[in-house]
Amino acid sequence: MSKKLLYIGNKPSRSTGTVTTIETLSLLLASEGFEVITASAAKNKAHRLLDMIITTFRQRKKVDFVLIDTYSTLNFAYAVAVAKLCRKYKVPYIPILHGGDLPNRLIRSPKLAKNLFGKAHVNVSPSHYLTEAFNKAGFDNVIYIPNTIEISNYPFLLRKKINPKLLWVRSFSEVYNPMLALKVLQELLPKYPNATLCMVGPDKDGTLSLCKQFSQKEQLAVTFTGRLEKQAWIELSAQYDIFLNTTNFDNMPVSVVEAMALGLPIISTNVGGIPFLVEDRVNGLLVSPNDVEGFIQAIDEVIKQPEEAVLRTESARKKANTFDWENVKHKWLTLLNH
Repeated sequence: MSKKLLYIGNKPSRSTGTVTTIETLSLLLASEGFEVITASAAKNKAHRLLDMIITTFRQRKKVDFVLIDTYSTLNFAYAVAVAKLCRKYKVPYIPILHGGDLPNRLIRSPKLAKNLFGKAHVNVSPSHYLTEAFNKAGFDNVIYIPNTIEISNYPFLLRKKINPKLLWVRSFSEVYNPMLALKVLQELLPKYPNATLCMVGPDKDGTLSLCKQFSQKEQLAVTFTGRLEKQAWIELSAQYDIFLNTTNFDNMPVSVVEAMALGLPIISTNVGGIPFLVEDRVNGLLVSPNDVEGFIQAIDEVIKQPEEAVLRTESARKKANTFDWENVKHKWLTLLNH
């Protein structure tokens, strides 16, 4: 008899186009024979919370586990509320930890964190960064299960000649610092007049409009695609040679794993869980946050030393292989069938 799961998280793709973990992992778990119910796709935040609570209450006697996507900002309140309901009705729940700022949430909300994470059946961390942070905070019920991709969907393109054709893929949010990519392009142009930048992703907090205004004012060669379906941006990636990750806070971003799988040389800020994923000079290059000159130097190195860049991209592809569902699923099966 298959086990029944309730998966609580944000499902915004209908309105924003951003596909979240709940939408990918729930389908993968279902493909392994689990019966998975999800909540919530409600656009209004209050309605979303209400839907999560009502669904949890209705399913409390029917499910074996409740999975809860847990972030550090407003969504933290959703996790707290659902977990409290689970504890009341003695339903085992599993927070899935997301967001590079969760370690600070442990400090800001110690009592809520103790109840939410300390009383969980187990906490699933997709990065060694969060695993270490939670262990240091005294939580010993944390296991590592990384975010996953289906590697067969990502054709590896070996770029033996590298041009200053930059690709950025993320939701437009202040925390991901997309403006940095534009400033990097601006400073790169005197040295490489043919440099271009493509930015893929939907707007999250109004940052997209600010980026477009800056790009237009400075007359930069930037393409803003908006949201693209996964397959569309994978095909688009073949036209670009360098992947930029400019975030100020991060955990284990799937977009970076995808870029590694596709053979794009990675240049990223050295924040949060990134150094656990991208090893400097091994499978990518790391620079300090908000360091325009650092990005310029890294881009220049990649272009002028393509042989070294090729070695790093091959190493990155090997790293990406470890995140393939066929490798990761066994950890989930062991946990949920225990």
